[in-house]
Amino acid sequence: MRFPIIELACVLAVGMGFLTWPPVAAAQEVRLLIQRSPLAGFRHYEGPRLFQSLSPGEPLELEREPDNPYDSNAVRVQWRGHKLGYVPRTQNAALAWAMDRGETIDARIAQRTPRPRQRHGIEFEVFVK
Repeated sequence: MRFPIIELACVLAVGMGFLTWPPVAAAQEVRLLIQRSPLAGFRHYEGPRLFQSLSPGEPLELEREPDNPYDSNAVRVQWRGHKLGYVPRTQNAALAWAMDRGETIDARIAQRTPRPRQRHGIEFEVFVK
């Protein structure tokens, strides 16, 4: 017994890229969002100068500063090597702890404020793999 409608649907799905043949298992990466924060000190560093280049989804680098004279849990936030600010002091202890233990941490720009000179120019998200 043939099912021409089902065969036609499968041919269309493969042709349009919805299905692959033979079936291929997609590799999945699991990232857990652990924090979303405003960027502390944004207007005091390079953020306002780079504001137009900062877009949601752009990756950020997080760098521990255990010898920071103001906060032993300090985590610097950078974009392409430019210092944008810090993880807020009230939200950095768990993140510093995880980074000190070698956890794989990723960060990205989540949202940009309408104006570059606002107190918190961007919000960022932090993920653990």
